[in-house]
Amino acid sequence: MTHDFAPESFDLVASVAALHHLPASTALARMAALLRPGGRLAVVGLARARLPADLPHELSAMVAHRFHRVTKAYWEHSAPTVWPPPETYRGMRRISARALPGTRFRRHLLWRYSLV
Repeated sequence: MTHDFAPESFDLVASVAALHHLPASTALARMAALLRPGGRLAVVGLARARLPADLPHELSAMVAHRFHRVTKAYWEHSAPTVWPPPETYRGMRRISARALPGTRFRRHLLWRYSLV
């Protein structure tokens, strides 16, 4: 967030599972400022569910998670954990639309979303 990169110095800025560790509006604005005209911002993030509205997604995620636990090897990461994430899916959709008009927000299984 504070490194002295020149504005508009990247064709692509990518963020994977990091945005929930930062103030979302400020981080998205900073990432956008680093993009050259025509550049792309890609974010894969985590957000908090808002029940009961998000219940269908939550149930699907639980089933997929259980399937992965049974069929895949488990790897314990050493990264810090922020759970639950500070922002809801609806909140992230609103923040991204405000900070980056035209952003495509998509929800994915296993408690993820993407912004492009």
